[in-house]
Formats: sequence, structure tokens, C-alpha cells
Amino acid sequence: MTVVERATSRPGVIRYEINRSITGTGHEHYSAGREVAGERPVDELARRLFDRGGIDAIHVNSNIITVDLAKGGTRDGIEDLIANLFIYYGPGVEVPTIPEGD
Repeated sequence: MTVVERATSRPGVIRYEINRSITGTGHEHYSAGREVAGERPVDELARRLFDRGGIDAIHVNSNIITVDLAKGGTRDGIEDLIANLFIYYGPGVEVPTIPEGD
């Protein structure tokens, strides 16, 4: 997935544009300290970003992800987490093989 980081006019707020929609036409908002329910890609992304730490809130609309950093939080690693959202076979995951003759 292609990710482009964009600065905003608000300190501590970063916008990421990606090359696919992960919410359709809907808006999703997530806040730190609240459970992220659901199994959609946007929900998984929110969980991964909050697990990383240093984030107060996340807003996603289609292909735009807006991240509100916590005080003292940095953007280090956020772009990679977004870019790798759909990577299933990461380090340590065994890729299944089809036995010969099947």
C-alpha cells in the first residue's frame, strides 16, 4: 500500500493519504483508552496504532487517516504500520505450501 505523510496546520496532528479506501464513504473515529471493536481493516489499523503508543486519537475517512499524537508522541513508525496493514506473511509467519499431487 502506498502511504504519503502530510503535515497539517495543527501541531501534533499528522495526515496520511493511502491509495485505497479502508472505510468506504464512512467516517471512523477512535480514542485512546477505548476498546476498538470490530474486525474490519480500519479497526485493525486503529488497534495497531494504539498498541504502538503515543497516540490520543485516530480519524479515518475513506483513504485519509488523521492521527492526533499524544503529548511527547512522535510519528516514528506510523507510516510503516499503515503501509504494512495488509501484509499477512510477515517475519516469523510460515507461508503455507500445497503438497505435490494436490
